[in-house]
Amino acid sequence: MSSRPITLFTGQWADVPLASLAEKAAAWGYDGLELACNGDHFDVARAVSDDHYVRRKRDLLHAHDLDVWALSQHLVGQAVSDRIDARHKEIVPERVWGDGDPDGVTRRAIEELERTAAAARALGVDVVTGFTGSPVWPLLYAFPPTPQPMIEEGYAAFADQWRPLLDAFATEEICFALEVHPTEIAFDLSTARRTLRALDDHPAFAFNYDPSHFGYQGVDYLAFLDAFPDRIAHVHMKDVWWADGRRPAGVFGGHLPFGHADRYWDFRSIGRGKIDFEAILRRLHRHGYDGPLSVEWEDEGMAREHGAEEACARVRALDFPPADAGFEEAFGEA
Repeated sequence: MSSRPITLFTGQWADVPLASLAEKAAAWGYDGLELACNGDHFDVARAVSDDHYVRRKRDLLHAHDLDVWALSQHLVGQAVSDRIDARHKEIVPERVWGDGDPDGVTRRAIEELERTAAAARALGVDVVTGFTGSPVWPLLYAFPPTPQPMIEEGYAAFADQWRPLLDAFATEEICFALEVHPTEIAFDLSTARRTLRALDDHPAFAFNYDPSHFGYQGVDYLAFLDAFPDRIAHVHMKDVWWADGRRPAGVFGGHLPFGHADRYWDFRSIGRGKIDFEAILRRLHRHGYDGPLSVEWEDEGMAREHGAEEACARVRALDFPPADAGFEEAFGEA
């Protein structure tokens, strides 16, 4: 018996109508969906302008005995603090892209995030997962030498954008959970600490924990849970494989597509990579996390629907209820 709801993140399924995906997810054994704000899955503009829109979404899920605990706004969130270029046109709605002027895209992305907080409240969830983008990611490799004040300026600029946004989330009693990830303002444990400092530990800011993004970087993904036990607002279940020896392409990927034979690492379906999920689940028990385990399914070498069904079964088999007493207590008097 699983101790936490198991959900499917719909971001990788935006090409599938929600009605069809809900039917499939229920048949695969999921308890609910983490709804991405793209495709026809969830439209924040309609959610805040049409009183019936959210109810129809809820009714659709309930018809398949599914629930929802979180919205995802990864793609629009990326456009808030990134250096905007042509790539962003492919990931944000037309109303956010507009004429493509970078300042305008950033402004409209912020407005869309504010609407997302209100939409989450209307839907009855208290977590929005997502990305933030980063003004300092292009400075990752420190050559030409990058002075620390330049990095600090970037974090300050990030905080100037996000503190008011997080205030809007707090007003709606919604938490924004950043998926710590390369290209974001926080991509490992060190930068996560720096991000929290920049935001003055804003209470509406937390983390969407995805161990796959730590594993191939060599970051201690269990230490991350221990460092931020009260900031884990949501959990993605995604596995990753990385090579034991040398490869033609390193950690940065060599500009090769996922699945290429020369890559040093690739995302894998649950149980087919190198992440120790039992250790993660025991840490989550220790720190009192009882929220959803959301399968973000990505595996370039496996059929998608097979993988989603297999992943649900694997997570359900891995998870277990926490102990309600120490086993030694059984030796006490009846």
